[in-house]
Amino acid sequence: MSAERVVLDTNVLISAALIASSKPFAVLRHVLDTGVLVFSNQTFQEITTRLMRPKFDRYVSAATRQVFLADLAAVAEWTAITGAVRACQDPDDDKILETALTGRADCLVTGDADLIRLHPFRGLAIVTPQAFLEART
Repeated sequence: MSAERVVLDTNVLISAALIASSKPFAVLRHVLDTGVLVFSNQTFQEITTRLMRPKFDRYVSAATRQVFLADLAAVAEWTAITGAVRACQDPDDDKILETALTGRADCLVTGDADLIRLHPFRGLAIVTPQAFLEART
């Protein structure tokens, strides 16, 4: 069986970066240990921009966050998107969906209720971190 391909939404990755005891961190660890993490340039740019905001300095140093991002970039598989998907209430979420579709992801993990409502989307499972973990234990 091939490795599970997963897209993690920005909100999941931020939680994982800031709180090592969180469910999002457990999801990230599982994906890195057993699956394939999928990014597009656009989704990686979004996590980089948001995670490096000064408001997170009090939780984790900027240097630690930069290492986190570099480590993700080094192990992820990359896919190209064109902006062809238009399905979300929030247009920013379309790039997450398109990354999952073009990257042939099996699953999109998110805490965003607007995305979760779309489950399943063109055969793509869209689940919360809790549901992802429960299905794999």
